[in-house]
Amino acid sequence: METLPGNGGGAIQASLGGRYALALFELARDAKTIDAVEQSLSTVRDALAQSDTLCDLTTSPMVSRGAAVKAISAVADELGVDATTKNFLGVLAENHRLGALAKIIKAYRTLAAQHRGEIAAEVTSAHPLSEEQVIELKHQLRQRVGREVSVDLNVDPSLLGGLVVRVGSQMIDSSIRTRLNTLAQAMKG
Repeated sequence: METLPGNGGGAIQASLGGRYALALFELARDAKTIDAVEQSLSTVRDALAQSDTLCDLTTSPMVSRGAAVKAISAVADELGVDATTKNFLGVLAENHRLGALAKIIKAYRTLAAQHRGEIAAEVTSAHPLSEEQVIELKHQLRQRVGREVSVDLNVDPSLLGGLVVRVGSQMIDSSIRTRLNTLAQAMKG
């Protein structure tokens, strides 16, 4: 296994999810399918966010290996993921590691961004961002960090408005929820 350059490479490799992500990344790199796997993993992540049943499948200790393998294979077919990702999901199910899927997806996206020479940013907004907003956000982040930025978009309605952006260890919180909390603290004295 290789360690990745820059900050976070060792941390990625050290975690269970990171080891699986690195193994998947190496398979995808060798097969020249890094982008296809990343797109498939994004599709799986979105499906996890939208389906409580799929979340239960990935986290329940009550689901047997055989049932988990069959179910995740059917889900992969339904989502139209690439063959490498489908096989990988089967391995996770076989090893009872589907519960680590969210961490694996996040680590893989970081590895893919580093491979492209980009820095990964996790962006959480109160509402889905339009394509124009994403383009402008990438432009602003590129100017701030001095290199290309890959964004991982999440939606959290509890933010009320604004954005929370994490780039490496740096966090930019312009959410209305945080502003209201800060105002409430200031008013307390």
